[in-house]
This record gives sequence, structure tokens and C-alpha cells, in this order.
Amino acid sequence: MSSTELPSVLATSVAPKVGTVRVAEGERLRTVGLPGITLTVRSRPPVREGLPPALYVHGLGGSSQNWSALMPLMDGLVDSEAVDLPGFGDSPPPDDGDYSVTGHARAVIRFLDAAERGPVHLFGNSLGGAVTTRVAAVRPDLVRTLTLVSPALPEIRVQRSAVPTALLALPGVAGLFTRLTKDWSAEQRVRGVTALCYGDPGMVTPEGFRNAVEEMERRLALPYFWDAMARSARGIVNAYTLGGQHGLWRQAERVLAPTLLVYGGRDQLVSYRMAQRAGRAFRDSRLLTLPDAGHVAMMEYPETVATAFRELLADTGELADTGPTSARS
Repeated sequence: MSSTELPSVLATSVAPKVGTVRVAEGERLRTVGLPGITLTVRSRPPVREGLPPALYVHGLGGSSQNWSALMPLMDGLVDSEAVDLPGFGDSPPPDDGDYSVTGHARAVIRFLDAAERGPVHLFGNSLGGAVTTRVAAVRPDLVRTLTLVSPALPEIRVQRSAVPTALLALPGVAGLFTRLTKDWSAEQRVRGVTALCYGDPGMVTPEGFRNAVEEMERRLALPYFWDAMARSARGIVNAYTLGGQHGLWRQAERVLAPTLLVYGGRDQLVSYRMAQRAGRAFRDSRLLTLPDAGHVAMMEYPETVATAFRELLADTGELADTGPTSARS
């Protein structure tokens, strides 16, 4: 998968699951059965033994494919794995139907506990950023560093362009949207996703667009995908309303791991103005702002994100243990 492929959202459920998940060169997929959930995990063979593990968690409507542009650039730095959250990518829905931020965080924790690989370098984008923030707050023993790309943390003034996504949380809206968009083609949906998630939609190559359309067509056949979207959107909204020790900003303040924050100046879903607040909330943070990036900087500017992560390792004294790396400046 190139850096120009897209996160897939806005899919409807119309038929039994068909098609296969695309696997980029050098990647492999495996299925992990855990209590109450089954997860699909995308990985790359480590270039050598002894590299510290890294786990990547995608955003709302995305999948582990969203990290395929970044992971090759991390060869030599970390042993990379990316997870499909329950109900997304190629992972089936959770047995208990829990798509809350806490439910997704519980799935990540179960996977990390079962893997017994020790603390990981944890990455999260959008919804995955909220999920990994909660994981790092409640299970600091599992996290070496935390990298958040446009994390979905509560905003008082939500951008107007993000309102339609938030409306998915309301009862009946998903069904209404399904009816209103039943004649939309996969190409139309992908163009909508491109316009919403990329700072510059022109960065998407023809090959990247075709791959995104194929993935969208696959998801259109999933009998549960739209339900997973709506319930996960509801989970984000509910997490925004929580106060006290369970509030996401309060949990951000509890994160002990060194944290890299990545924000895009053209992000239409997570406001660029939240970068400074995040920098104050995470006690040991570094801030990377990309004025031309949208919501998925790890797909738009993977080399820049990889370089920033390498600098995080150097800053925290972990780079010396990684040896030669393919991460490019």
C-alpha cells in the first residue's frame, strides 16, 4: 500500500462478506482469537531479532491498511504490527457489541497482554488516538512511547466539517444515511473520503484510488460495517461527555509515556487548534504540526512522521538500541 491510499468510511451493509483484504508487499495477515473478540493483525517481518515491538491502531472507519505507508519506514526501528479493531478491517464484531472507546481499548489491552511482548511503542490515529490514550493511562506498563496522529480528544467547539460524522451517533441517522446513499458508487464514496481526510486530495495516485475503491467495494458487502461505524461514532461522542477521572483529557494528563503529537493544519475532523492543548495535557510531549496535512498525516506524510518518531527515540535514549534503520529523513 502506498502513502496515497485511503481510510474507508461511509460503507453500507447489503450482502454477506465477499472479497479479500489487500496485503501490500512485505506484509502478512494473521488472526488472533481472544476472549470475546477475534482480531486481524497486519505485520511486517522484523529486519532482525530484538527490535522493540510497535502496535498501530486506526481511526473510525479505517483499518490496519491505514498504516501500510508508515510501517516500511519503521523497519530497523521497531517490530511493527497493526490491528484491525473489532468490526473494522477484517476483524468481526465483538461478541458483546461494545464499540465504545473503552471497549476498543479493552480489545487492544487483551491483545497486548496475550502477546506477552513487553511494552510497545503505541500509535493511534483519530479514534485510535482516543483508544491508545486510554490504554496508556490505565495500563502504563504496556506502553514505551505514545504517538498520536490527530487524536479524537474532546473539543468544545467541533468543526462544522466534523458534524456529519458526529451525527452518526444519533439513533436512526445511520439508517437514514443508508437509504439516502444507496445509489452512491464506491468511487463516489472514496472521493468523499478523500476530500474529508486529506489536506490535498490531489496527492492520491490513480493506483491508490483504485485500491481504495476495491476496499470500499469489499466493505459494502460486510453485513455489520455500518452498525460498527454508527456504534463507534456513538462511542466517541459518549467519551467526549465523560467527566472526572474517566474523561479523556484527564486521562491524557495521567499518561507517563513520552508522547509524540502530530496535527495537520488542514484537518477537517480534529481541529488544528487542539494541538496546543494536547501539548499541555500530555506531561512528556513533543508536538509536530504539518500545515498542509489533513486528518491522516501518517498516510500523507509518512516520511515526516517516521523521522519525528526516530527523533522521539533519540530524545528518550532508545534509539541506540535499534541499530541501522530505514527510516528516511
